[in-house]
Amino acid sequence: MILITGANGHLGRRLISALGPGVRVRAVVRSERAARMLADADAEVRIIDYLDRDAMTGAARGCSHIIHLVGIIRETRGSSFAHAHEGTTAVVLEAARAAGVSRIIYLSILGAASASANACLASRGRAENLLLEAGIPSLVMRIPMVLGEGDYASGSLLRRARSRFDFQYRAASLEQPIYAGDVVHAMRRAMDLTWASPEDDHLLLELAGPESLSRGELTRRAAAVLGIRAPRVVSLPMALGMILAGLLERLFPNPPVTRAMLGVLDHDDRIDPAPALARLGLVLTPLDETLRRVLAGASRSRGGS
Repeated sequence: MILITGANGHLGRRLISALGPGVRVRAVVRSERAARMLADADAEVRIIDYLDRDAMTGAARGCSHIIHLVGIIRETRGSSFAHAHEGTTAVVLEAARAAGVSRIIYLSILGAASASANACLASRGRAENLLLEAGIPSLVMRIPMVLGEGDYASGSLLRRARSRFDFQYRAASLEQPIYAGDVVHAMRRAMDLTWASPEDDHLLLELAGPESLSRGELTRRAAAVLGIRAPRVVSLPMALGMILAGLLERLFPNPPVTRAMLGVLDHDDRIDPAPALARLGLVLTPLDETLRRVLAGASRSRGGS
């Protein structure tokens, strides 16, 4: 039996499907709407406030692992970075201790660091530290942009590749996208890891796709895979985006874009995934194959060809 928090997200739903009938899943979500997204999933669904210690402890009882997928890149009036990251992680830790959970797997993002000047990345880093300094064996896995069939990121990339002009803030920003199926496979392998030494009880792995390329080049690569003419990439100054995001923060209680969000998206992703791949026994899906899979899926979901 495993407990998955944030199970209604794209990766959570894929993970539940990939685990199969041999593993029982207790899926934790925080709303009726989120629960409906799991109506067809082979899982026991519980609606819980992620900060409710007693309810989370009850959900963790009988589970061997907790896979913690809760995280945000944009604060809203009802969800702060502190609550979404440090708060939920602290509750998961307390629940795991009380319920006798043997291992926690936490999905974080590349660039997370408690000393970061970016509020989101700093919050993620503090949440990581809670796990890496706790007494329960924990694996923190940092990942970049994830591309999967039918997800938002793939749909956005499809729209950009099909457009005539692709306007981007700092188009030279580096992306190292990874296929969603590879992330799910990594989480499954992480559940079965054998700790070779006491030092392995708290692992931090950085996992990303096989290629790091600029955001503009990613758009052009997507167009090439689709067999269409690449759009003209127009790079806008990030400073302009920050000014506009600052204005939106002043005008709206829940702005669609924030400065912290832009800072996360602007982070240059360029890491060597080889150590994580060796530890997990994982082989990455090539970028062009990833693009073929996810763009075809995005096209079908939008009635394209």
